[in-house]
Amino acid sequence: MNLNQVTLSVRNMDQATLFYRQLGFLQIVDTPHYARFECPNGATFSLSLDKNMQTNGTTIYFEHEQLDEWVAELQSKDITFDSLPEDKRYLWREAQLRDPSGNSIKLYWAGNNRLNPPWRVERSDS
Repeated sequence: MNLNQVTLSVRNMDQATLFYRQLGFLQIVDTPHYARFECPNGATFSLSLDKNMQTNGTTIYFEHEQLDEWVAELQSKDITFDSLPEDKRYLWREAQLRDPSGNSIKLYWAGNNRLNPPWRVERSDS
């Protein structure tokens, strides 16, 4: 099986959809309470309006091979980052920001280490 998509709650649909379009995603569904975006690799993610949402602990990750260049491009669009690209101990390079609703976003590049870190294990019940 494959993960189909993730849906994030947002407080303001107009602000949120503009933000994700500024990040470079293609909006493919647009309603007052729901939006869907397509990633360059064909994966999708959605936004669902929840005006009463509380801050959650969910983090969404977007991968890009040219991470530093992507971050610089977003900064030129006045996107604010909590942390700029840095190499992490788990062998990823990542930057962190938040969307207008406070959802945590990490932009990263892990290369082969995303699926094959040196500490990889393979466990299955099948």
